[in-house]
Amino acid sequence: VQLQAFGGGLVQAGGSLRLSCAASGRTFSTYTAAWFRQAPGKEREFVAQISWSGTSTNYAFSGKGRFTISRDNAKNTVYLQMDSLKPEDTAVYYCAAGSRYSDDSTQYACWGQGTQVTVSS
Repeated sequence: VQLQAFGGGLVQAGGSLRLSCAASGRTFSTYTAAWFRQAPGKEREFVAQISWSGTSTNYAFSGKGRFTISRDNAKNTVYLQMDSLKPEDTAVYYCAAGSRYSDDSTQYACWGQGTQVTVSS
């Protein structure tokens, strides 16, 4: 499975962005998908995950109530809707796909190239 993330950009604090992750490969619908992010000088951290069916989701504490992960298996696409953005959300956001439902980045074998999100104060 190959992944391509897009939709990042510059937004003011309090604004919204929707990230998309387009996947190639017919098996994508059987994979758990997730978003991670990495800010300058920091380690990559978990943001959200969604099961292959879309029926289960999990969020990092920092994004609960503000971020929503969803997927459309017919379009081989995963989304991350981010609302009420804060400057501390500034990071490169990566989408990932894997066979296990996990918030551990080491469990994901397929990664997109990342998309920059910058939130100005």
